[in-house]
Amino acid sequence: MNRKRCAGTVAVAAAAMIAATGPAGAEPATATAATTTSSTYDTTTAVGVHNAYEKAKYPYFADALDSGAALVEVDVWTNGLGVSWRVAHSNPLGNNSNCVGATTAAELRTKDRNQGFAGCLADMRAWHDAHPGHRPILVKVEMKDGFNAKGGRGPAEFDALIRQKLGDAVYGPGELAAGHTTLDEAVRAGGWPSRADLAGKFLFELIPGTVEENNPLDKLWTDVEYAGHLKDLAARGQLGRATAFPAVHGAAPGDPRERYADPALRPWFVVFDGDAATYLDGTIDTSWCDARHYLLIMTDAHKVPPALDPTHPTEVEALARVGKLAAAHASFATADWYPLPSVLATVVPRGGA
Repeated sequence: MNRKRCAGTVAVAAAAMIAATGPAGAEPATATAATTTSSTYDTTTAVGVHNAYEKAKYPYFADALDSGAALVEVDVWTNGLGVSWRVAHSNPLGNNSNCVGATTAAELRTKDRNQGFAGCLADMRAWHDAHPGHRPILVKVEMKDGFNAKGGRGPAEFDALIRQKLGDAVYGPGELAAGHTTLDEAVRAGGWPSRADLAGKFLFELIPGTVEENNPLDKLWTDVEYAGHLKDLAARGQLGRATAFPAVHGAAPGDPRERYADPALRPWFVVFDGDAATYLDGTIDTSWCDARHYLLIMTDAHKVPPALDPTHPTEVEALARVGKLAAAHASFATADWYPLPSVLATVVPRGGA
């Protein structure tokens, strides 16, 4: 069978599990943890939680941060029907979240929930201050209806809000690109730091949202808008202001960045995000991503045949699935496995090495 780039017929040998749960926020603590922390960020496979802001999963966002997950997802709305950056799954008008807007660790589980994105970021800062040197955490932000630059909620304002709330706790495109003209050039030169060097850092991934992708009137999706923002910042020598990595959304063969009409945007994408079952269906060569040091997020890990329970698989089943996706060159395997903290804290070698 012809294999195409970025997901396909891959070995499914289980990757050696090299991580287990440790203190809240820490990298997994085992005899082989040194292998994990010395590995560069692109050479490991870790586990994430879909929509970690939902109260049915975690009473408080701090609980999601305590879970050991290497990726937590947040849905953000920006339309003019409401104010500010709102966090909710299906409510475009207000907030429905477990974020409280804490200013100290003592407030992480005492203040009112249903705060917006600024409140989630505040919780992250308060939690960060209480857990110095915590594991690197990728915050996946789904812009449900895209940016709203005319309403004061565009890429520049997004960056400003994150910098205001998190300051130096963010690892952004400017740090990755240091000394290189684009993110693609940086990662292909081995630019991702080690997990140890990313201790105490949050990274942000941006994807277009479900509403945006189904809106025929929206001609400027999040991925294109933010990639253009990065390109413009770099041209002005201001890439250090940026806070996020836009993702090519949706599993596809070939170099999926070729979908972007402007070739100048393509080198600003080094993160790919799509359905795990599609990546493993035998049509796309995910080793292409791995060889170029691109991050690859595989979602709905439970749907890869044979399908697992979406929330409550056994620990053995979930760990085997993580190993299978690691062998398929995933950087992150995500699902709704919030009841399994030992699985969420797992880190394995990418590629099943």
